Amino acid sequence: MPCEGCTTAPKLDFEFSMAFQPIYDAGARRVWGYEALVRGVAGEGAYEVLAKVSPEQRYRFDQDCRVKAIELASRLFPAGEELMLSINFMPKAVYEPAACLRATLQAARQFSFPMSSIMFEFTENEEVADPAHLTNIITEYRKHGFTTALDDFGAGHAGLGLLADFQPDLIKIDMKLIRGIDTSPARRAVVAGIVAIAKELGITLLAEGIETEAEFRVLEAAGIRLFQGYWFAKPAFEELPPVRAAQLAG
Repeated sequence: MPCEGCTTAPKLDFEFSMAFQPIYDAGARRVWGYEALVRGVAGEGAYEVLAKVSPEQRYRFDQDCRVKAIELASRLFPAGEELMLSINFMPKAVYEPAACLRATLQAARQFSFPMSSIMFEFTENEEVADPAHLTNIITEYRKHGFTTALDDFGAGHAGLGLLADFQPDLIKIDMKLIRGIDTSPARRAVVAGIVAIAKELGITLLAEGIETEAEFRVLEAAGIRLFQGYWFAKPAFEELPPVRAAQLAG
């Protein structure tokens, strides 16, 4: 059945593209996947693009971002390599989970991109007023083999309360908890608690915003396997940036 956004959302009156930032697997010592980050067609930052999105265009923008990310990844990802594509989505832009997935599923088929290689991130910074709706979204996405992730954990709305309502496949620990963790006993204690909770719930952890080797080493020793941040590589516009060889060393 069609949803409200499918039938009423106006088309975008601007163009955009994507940059890609690697996610590094410290256990396997390789790139695990790439996050698609919205950019202007001339490389403008995400805030400049998002400022152009009117409330009426929010649904269409969310849908078009998914298709653009899959299209570019299908061209950029090396053939034969198992890499995850991480796509951000806005829960408030999803009216009816099954209907709102049609464009995503069509894009995956059109560009021969495996659905098992797609991860959808939603951010804690967007308040979840209806946890049941979000649970329905996650349930529907998992039916199709998508991985689900909670972004910016520890810096947005609800925090542990949101995690108690439902459990995503992956949690991205916000950079505010990461920054300077090598010199902060308090941050190390908080992250240790998150590691213990994630282990109990069977959730994979990713530390984002890594800027120094010291931060990486402390978090790796704490049991975190996946990492993202400028220390590994900055986002690259419409290409896959290499991860620095020094960071790939053991």
